[in-house]
Amino acid sequence: MKYVQDVTLLERYLQEYHIEEMFQHTKQAPFTLQQFASDEIILLEGIEMQSLFFLVQGKARITSSIATGKSLLLRFIHPLSIIGDIELIRDIPVQSQVQAVTECLVIGIPFTYIKRCELENPRLLHTLLEHVSFKLQTCTTASRVNLLASVENKFASYLLSTLSPDQDNDFGMELRTSSIKEIANLLGTTYRHLNRVISSLTQQGIIERQKNAIRVLNWRELEKAANGIRYK
Repeated sequence: MKYVQDVTLLERYLQEYHIEEMFQHTKQAPFTLQQFASDEIILLEGIEMQSLFFLVQGKARITSSIATGKSLLLRFIHPLSIIGDIELIRDIPVQSQVQAVTECLVIGIPFTYIKRCELENPRLLHTLLEHVSFKLQTCTTASRVNLLASVENKFASYLLSTLSPDQDNDFGMELRTSSIKEIANLLGTTYRHLNRVISSLTQQGIIERQKNAIRVLNWRELEKAANGIRYK
């Protein structure tokens, strides 16, 4: 992580996502702009969180650990997403790991400032309530997916959630095969089972497995294989 010392860029994002409008004392608010590289951990599960984050650029992955030490995929987040609302309201450690999928920019504002100056602000509280409610909805969906959906459904959804048919999109069109073991863990399956699913999708002409990557050939059929599931 590195701090971005660019006041103009910070102001642009504050205005673009109407973040300033959420706070009563905007001129005093100690906003910071932070940059995270692709694959960098933004928040580690269990640590004490110090600031509320607003994701204003990029894409991040939310996972939750289970008793075996493995992690399960909950959802992907995009701008504008708020990170740390539950931790702020309940005064608890970080509940889920947040990892950058692409390069991310977040605007941070310290918990101490919010608790001192903004915690009775109805506009901010209303915004936090909206985001917490959405997280409850997506976590409910993720629980249902992890329990009931097939591995093919989940892997197809993972591809749709991480890749893009737009070649100009920063998220890219290929999945590195070196990450298959990690993806298997996130989807709650084994490396061997996921490989069988990949072979099946390859035989159907939906994806192509190359030496170091997986490429989607048929987005429409991949949508069908996902069966309406999305990690969003």
